[in-house]
Amino acid sequence: MFKKHRSLAIIIFSGLILALISLGVSIFLPRQFSAESQVLIMPRDQFGTDQFTQLKSAEQVGESLTQIIHTTDFYKKVIDDSETTFNKEKWTAMVERSRRKKWQKDIVASMVYGTSIMRIVAYSDTQDDAMDMSRAVARILSARAFEYAGSNITVKIVSDPLVSRWPARPNLILNVGVGFIVGAFFGIFWVLIKHKKHHLLFD
Repeated sequence: MFKKHRSLAIIIFSGLILALISLGVSIFLPRQFSAESQVLIMPRDQFGTDQFTQLKSAEQVGESLTQIIHTTDFYKKVIDDSETTFNKEKWTAMVERSRRKKWQKDIVASMVYGTSIMRIVAYSDTQDDAMDMSRAVARILSARAFEYAGSNITVKIVSDPLVSRWPARPNLILNVGVGFIVGAFFGIFWVLIKHKKHHLLFD
């Protein structure tokens, strides 16, 4: 019984140690807020086509557009747009390689399957900047999607940006949870190794 309690204590202790390390690392990472907009992708003039086929067509176009958003051409359209109000200086000051990586990381687009709706989430250091970035990407996509998907698709903004109340990155709860799980697995591995060595010595 004592050995079981000791093994459990080792597993929990290992989990807590790695959870605390994850928390410490996360605290020092840059904090970012998120803002989410939604656009609806609608096929035009598809007479005689059933609703399911239209939905699948919209989803395929949406998947393509989620990749287009990360291209240099689309990025330039957002930056050159006179109505965009987010902080452009930090983007134009970056070298191309760094800018591409950050744009892909800070602008996240995904389809909500079964709805023809695309989620556009922007991350930034402030709530206002995240909101302005999400709004800018959604507006440019709705206005210029025909250049990438053809004139038979309409993209309409259906939800204005909703900004997070608290920093969305780093996700402290997720990082601590993952840290505890990984630490617990290390603890289990350590207990199994010690248990195996013990049996080898006394067999």
